[in-house]
Amino acid sequence: MKIMLVIRLQRVGKKNQPSYRVVLAEKTFPVKGKFIEILGNYNPRQKTKAFEKDRILYWLSKGAQASPTVHNLLVSEKIVDAPKVKAWAPKKKEGEAKPAPAAVKKEAPAEPKAKEEAKPEEKKEEKSEETKKEK
Repeated sequence: MKIMLVIRLQRVGKKNQPSYRVVLAEKTFPVKGKFIEILGNYNPRQKTKAFEKDRILYWLSKGAQASPTVHNLLVSEKIVDAPKVKAWAPKKKEGEAKPAPAAVKKEAPAEPKAKEEAKPEEKKEEKSEETKKEK
């Protein structure tokens, strides 16, 4: 069985003060757990980055995979010559699972809702008129 190695970020900062180690670890190891080697650090608050370029290139040549965020950091530091990758995607809402067909379906029911919204206003107006008459 071949061991899968990954270069990823490991958070080491205090509460509300994130800073990260760039570590080489087995894919199955917990993110905050055991690692094989520290390959650098990254502080997003101070915008500081320090990487061991020779060790990172060595491990990448041996088959280690960089996480998407680490890959983008390495590209920005010109350690890796490759395009950036999409590191994360916003969560989809339940109703937005199918964007193209759902958009067409959503537009049609929107009109009846507008009518429904108008009805409670009419009812309020009727009630206010009734209360005025009573007074």
